[in-house]
Amino acid sequence: MSEPVRHASPARFGLTEPRSEEVLRGLGLWADRRPTEGSEAVLSALSRCPDPDLALRGLERLQAVTDWDALSAALHKDVVVRGRLLSVLGSSTALSDFLVANPGRWRSLTDEVDVSLELADGDVLRTEYRAKLLLVAANDLAHVVEPELLYVPYDTVAAQLSDLAVSALRASLKLAAERVNGADRCRLAVIAMGKCGANELNYVSDVDVVFVAEGDLGVATRLASTMMQIAGQSCFEVDAALRPEGKAGALVRTLDGHASYYKKWARTWEFQALLKARPVAGDAELGQAYLDVVRPYVWTAAERANFVEDVQAMRRRVEDHVPTGLAERELKLGRGGLRDVEFAVQLLQLVHGRSDEDLRIQATTAALAALGQGGYVGREDAAEFGRSYRFLRTLEHRLQLQRLLRTHLFPADDDVTTLRWLARSAGLSADGQKSEGQVLLAEFRKHANQVRRLHEKLFYRPLLQSVAGVPTEALRLTTKEAVARLAALGYMSADGALRHIQALTHGMSRRARIQGALLPVLLDLFAGTPDPDGGLLAYRKVSEALAETPWYLRLLRDEGAVVERLAVLLGTSRFVPDLLVRAPEVLRLLADTEALIGGDPHSIGKPLRSAVSRYGDAARAIAAARSLRRHEMLRIAAADLLGFMPLETVCVSLSEVWGSVLQSALDAAVRASGEPVAALSVIGMGRLGGHELGYGSDADVMFVCRPHEGVSDAEAVKWASGVVEKIRRLLGAPSQDPPLQVDADLRPEGRQGPLVRTLDSYRAYYRQWAELWEKQALLRARFIAGDAALGADFEELIEPLRYPAAGLDAVSVREIRRIKARVDAERLPRGADPGTHTKLGRGGLADVEWTVQLLQLQHSGAVPGLRTPSTMAAMGAAVEAGLLAAEDAAALTTAWNLATQARNAVMLVKGKASDQLPTSGRDLVAVASVMGYEPGGDPGEFLEEYRRTTRRARAVAERVFYGEKP
Repeated sequence: MSEPVRHASPARFGLTEPRSEEVLRGLGLWADRRPTEGSEAVLSALSRCPDPDLALRGLERLQAVTDWDALSAALHKDVVVRGRLLSVLGSSTALSDFLVANPGRWRSLTDEVDVSLELADGDVLRTEYRAKLLLVAANDLAHVVEPELLYVPYDTVAAQLSDLAVSALRASLKLAAERVNGADRCRLAVIAMGKCGANELNYVSDVDVVFVAEGDLGVATRLASTMMQIAGQSCFEVDAALRPEGKAGALVRTLDGHASYYKKWARTWEFQALLKARPVAGDAELGQAYLDVVRPYVWTAAERANFVEDVQAMRRRVEDHVPTGLAERELKLGRGGLRDVEFAVQLLQLVHGRSDEDLRIQATTAALAALGQGGYVGREDAAEFGRSYRFLRTLEHRLQLQRLLRTHLFPADDDVTTLRWLARSAGLSADGQKSEGQVLLAEFRKHANQVRRLHEKLFYRPLLQSVAGVPTEALRLTTKEAVARLAALGYMSADGALRHIQALTHGMSRRARIQGALLPVLLDLFAGTPDPDGGLLAYRKVSEALAETPWYLRLLRDEGAVVERLAVLLGTSRFVPDLLVRAPEVLRLLADTEALIGGDPHSIGKPLRSAVSRYGDAARAIAAARSLRRHEMLRIAAADLLGFMPLETVCVSLSEVWGSVLQSALDAAVRASGEPVAALSVIGMGRLGGHELGYGSDADVMFVCRPHEGVSDAEAVKWASGVVEKIRRLLGAPSQDPPLQVDADLRPEGRQGPLVRTLDSYRAYYRQWAELWEKQALLRARFIAGDAALGADFEELIEPLRYPAAGLDAVSVREIRRIKARVDAERLPRGADPGTHTKLGRGGLADVEWTVQLLQLQHSGAVPGLRTPSTMAAMGAAVEAGLLAAEDAAALTTAWNLATQARNAVMLVKGKASDQLPTSGRDLVAVASVMGYEPGGDPGEFLEEYRRTTRRARAVAERVFYGEKP
């Protein structure tokens, strides 16, 4: 032991009152302005008390009424007595009063914690109950004063307090039976509810009970009433307000009476209350029978209409009743308080516990752990929720111990003294920058904010409402009855669907449990899509492929919008699932509509080009470009299918992605080819040039180069051709992704001509050999990648060709009409329906585009607005210039948009490009759904609308393009 410090002050031990040194002297702990020999341990322990001054006053009071020599010796020699006694004296004036009133009780502080009560009368019950409470509190607090003593977790303390309350109820019932005549004429069971039922009682709390009886109900009522009176006078208030009909209802009911009430009249909150029910006293057999009767109602309560909304509304009502000025300090009822945890946990239990018996647990912390273990709550969320709940409950316990009063109010920010005491009683200390009270305030706010965040995340989780809406029998996914239900939902192969379900939910893993919670909802959601069977199969494939992706199921569980949107995608599209397996990160975007839509479609390629530029190796760079294209295509497709992205944005986005891939591939191939000897540009043609690309479109392009100074044309073309061949080879390599076909057939001389030409070669060719169809094709030419200056020079070169100053003569107009008629006659595939072929059919894309392009060739020399690669922009300019009637433009625009969207829809639905609309079956249903028709409606309406729209467009084309009179 260290030498006593000379000329010390009691302040060294946290004692601030003027009488401190005088009191210490009287206790034999101080002499000659320093601690007496051997008293350092006692004084050091005193300094660690929540309130050292309060503890010292308690010792002074005990000295006056007890054998001080024996107590002083125990304080000096026995660390258990020292830790337990001083912690109680420094924390609770009420328990200090009890020790002073019962001076010999300090000796029991060495006992093991035993909360059983065997008593003869009510006066003894009051004293013994308080003595047991003292022992629980002393054991709970001791480690604060003597850190070497065992820390007792909150859960243990709450269970001990609950056991003590149960023991008191049993003792009270025994005493009541001795006072009530004819007690043997009835059977009475006491059912603990609330925190006592859940084994998580506070130090000071009413004990909620319900009574069930058989036999003489008059006697049973007197017995129950007497028990409540005895317990209330001796231990705690017994509250029976949770009984059927509340305080207006009979205090005691028979088993049948309870069953009848809960079957016909009980409200949602009453089933929630029954979650905590536990027989604790009286007739054990009757108590168990009560549980057997009411438990089925508990675990089917979530099927009630508006169940989830009712529970949520009840929590809001509780919160609204907290006085405004106290809302942030209310540990129990306020925002971020204990009720936030309890309501969230109970709601999750009641919804998911119908199918998972492991969740049928009464204690909040144990239920929360089970929810985390079962995957209904994220592991980290469950752990954080549990830590915060225990912290807040510990503060509640400490506040109640102070005066043994029922309180849940956190101290005000300016109550420095109480904050310091509460912080120290909870084991918190100053950190060098903050005082104990400031540390407590920071911890309290952190935990309250954490609780509120998790409460809102879990309690208002959209998935809960969906799960609650599934009948309980439908949650039993592997029973034979499930086959009938699947068939009723619209699954064509119910047995096959059941096999998928069994594969996903097989075993006892956490993954299987989460799937078990998700699938009942998904089955209903898939049933509302065009292809439930295909959706479930796709979901299984995606789930199996992403089985080792840790956040996948967590995202589906925590984000209801993701589940709903994923079901739509998988039940509608065969294009999405394969992409999803290879770009799962897009799933996260389903939770955020703005992120899914993205920003300006004209700039979405910039991140792709930036990311790819980091790779020196061409193969790796293009692999990265493929990956980013995959991500963007899936994002665009998902936003499109969900109705969040207009057609124009879809086409521009797809065109920009393709352009960025070509730019990235070109950059990578150039880096890999050594020192460049020429500038090289990529000219987009067709839909790519017009910013009108669809999901299944190839990239129509031409390549132009210009030799660097001192380099011959032949050397430039050879080098550029090598770069282009490398691009085409790497982009066209087999892959699981949608094809990346670079089509250069629109170049001069078509497939027979050189793949790359110099600018001068293009100039010479177009001057001498350009045919009318080539000039027409150049209408949609646009620089998209490579050397921008060269691209601009190419566009300048072709300006007079595609926008002829004098327009077209009659011979040229007849030639274009002849070519179009030949296309109509020869290009339509054999067996195709011209009424529903989106490209070459009557009033389809070709009719609209050739009509607009003829107007461009005829009038763009005089009308600058027609000088655009965009079909829709050119159409608008034609109307503005008076070249096309507004009603004709409207008919053409509607048909073009409808055909483009339908063509995209076919690709999304079937997973492969096709210009022919399906005319029957689930593919038609799915395409109609993508086009905005309800899956349950008549898909034939879509076909009829398509035919009507394209017939009107065909009539305009015949009049405007062919010059036919109506």
